Amino acid sequence: MKIALLMNAQTRKNVFTDRILAELNRLGDVVMNETGETGPEIVKQLIRDADIAVTSWGNGPLTADILDCAPQLKLVAHAAGSVKPIISDALFDRSIALISSAVVLSRGVSETALGFTISAAKNFYQLNQLVHDGGWEHDRKSITELFDITIGVIGCGYAGAHYIELLQPFSVSILAYDPYQDATKIKAFGAEKTSLERILQESDIISLHAPSIPETRHMINAETLAMMKNDVILINTARGSLIDETALYAHMKSGKIKYACLDVTDPEPPAADNPLRTLPNCVITPHLAGQANNGLGRIGVHVHEEINRFLNGESLVTRVTREMLATMA
Repeated sequence: MKIALLMNAQTRKNVFTDRILAELNRLGDVVMNETGETGPEIVKQLIRDADIAVTSWGNGPLTADILDCAPQLKLVAHAAGSVKPIISDALFDRSIALISSAVVLSRGVSETALGFTISAAKNFYQLNQLVHDGGWEHDRKSITELFDITIGVIGCGYAGAHYIELLQPFSVSILAYDPYQDATKIKAFGAEKTSLERILQESDIISLHAPSIPETRHMINAETLAMMKNDVILINTARGSLIDETALYAHMKSGKIKYACLDVTDPEPPAADNPLRTLPNCVITPHLAGQANNGLGRIGVHVHEEINRFLNGESLVTRVTREMLATMA
């Protein structure tokens, strides 16, 4: 059993601890990329005659030309988020199983969304600036507790579902919209499935967790922003393309939006003259929600667990099929 780690040496060291590498070596003969390169030629050398291949950040598509070097390849484990950079039609045509580690990274995304939720509701950002500027007294009406309010969640994939889970200790109503999830599953997450319109009209806080696909581009626009409650808090830790930033700026200038907390913009980084940068109630962070540092090791653990399941003939927890791609980030 040959297991080929195709990512560059630094990425491998970030993702796989010595302990997990030792565990993988117990499952098969592990070959590793000891270079900083991930081009087709070195990948062909590594993947030759492999049964399992592990990809990560920096790896390109596993084309038919590459896969021809590994006719017995049975599993590709992607030790990163989106599988889209590494997939090809040939991968699915050959019935090679594919798993993703997006579920691991999504935990950081949902935790960031919860941090934004509490911080914006408490008005931390502007009150912090008030104190730094020498002030102290403030309007207590600007502070909201996570109690007896409605939180709307748009998108119930890994991140959206975990965000709902994190909200369970709070006394809040949780509404969720996801056309690809049924009501029973969303109820199991801890939310009520409803329409997008109801979420926009009734939510005090709205958190976006939808994928970037043609159907979701600028789903938050002048029309949908106008439907929101006054003083709504809007959080986006998903993809910048979900929001029409020109429309968002206009509604924030009008005072309708209490806070916009954006970990993502479109494009990234935002232009130096992007007017959202000028608004004290628009919090922008540099796409850090899914950036694990000390948490990267969790990806290695996940990959090892999935490979173990595969070799034991068990169902893969994070398998990705061709049909799933249209609704994935």
